[in-house]
Amino acid sequence: MYNYSIVQWMFFFYFYCFFGWCFESAYVSIKNRQLVNRGFMRGPFLPLYGTGAIMMLVVSMPFQNDIFLTYVAGCIGATALEYVTGVAMEALFKVRYWDYSNQRFNFRGHICLGSSLTWGVLTILMTEFVHKWVEKIVFMIPYNLLTVITYVATVAIAADFALSFKAAMDLRDVLIKMEKAREELERIQRRLDVIIALVNEDISVYKAGITDNINEKRESVGLRMEDLKLSIDDKLDRIKEITSVKPSEYWDSVRNEYQELLTKYLNNLEERSRLGSLKDFFQRELILSNPTMTSRKFREALEELKARAEHFRKDE
Repeated sequence: MYNYSIVQWMFFFYFYCFFGWCFESAYVSIKNRQLVNRGFMRGPFLPLYGTGAIMMLVVSMPFQNDIFLTYVAGCIGATALEYVTGVAMEALFKVRYWDYSNQRFNFRGHICLGSSLTWGVLTILMTEFVHKWVEKIVFMIPYNLLTVITYVATVAIAADFALSFKAAMDLRDVLIKMEKAREELERIQRRLDVIIALVNEDISVYKAGITDNINEKRESVGLRMEDLKLSIDDKLDRIKEITSVKPSEYWDSVRNEYQELLTKYLNNLEERSRLGSLKDFFQRELILSNPTMTSRKFREALEELKARAEHFRKDE
């Protein structure tokens, strides 16, 4: 059994947060061939690793004399932790910081069989080898000094976490607003189709535009942002061309709506550009630190922000 004080448990947690950051940052940096400060926080700490390490120690306590049960406990405990953390973070921040969807035997992309089996091996390594050495080192540190180090680390990590949490929530709001801006562009595109039918004085086209509204919506949803803007620009130009060559009695009735849609379109583009500017340092670093970050609902908006963050990195 592990008979540690609260200060010692906290120190172990911070140590493994730091150890996990070193391991994963080194791995991702080598894989991407550039330095990556991996993780949710800006400082050299990955809370998931710290939590995972403490969880391994706790779940293995009843089975310290049985390596097989230690393995099973590690598989189950770490997998449960990974799943709950993944679901909670996606629900809160609207993005996934890891995704096993491309792995075999995965469950909703949050966990997979390969990862679970690996957690069991890591639990054995942790309890049988790694932690024994870490424990010896910690016991060599005078308790008063250990207490001071732990309290200072607590203040620094709490401040870092608060800033990082705020950045993640702000990033979530940016993604939501960018998606709303896109949906508004889709509505503008569909309404412009109806105006084109009206100024053409073609009732059959007008009726088709109304009855096929659902299909048009589905098509516009499939368009990338750049294609959607090109489509709207094209429709605006067509309306100008039709009304200049063939004046229509319908033009007077749709002129105000046309001007309103044009204003909304321009304001929408300006707002989306502002949202994607990523002027906030913590938001940029959060994206750059998590190159595997994904989002099903906000995929295109997130990819746009990733490209913008990379642009900032190259300019610095």
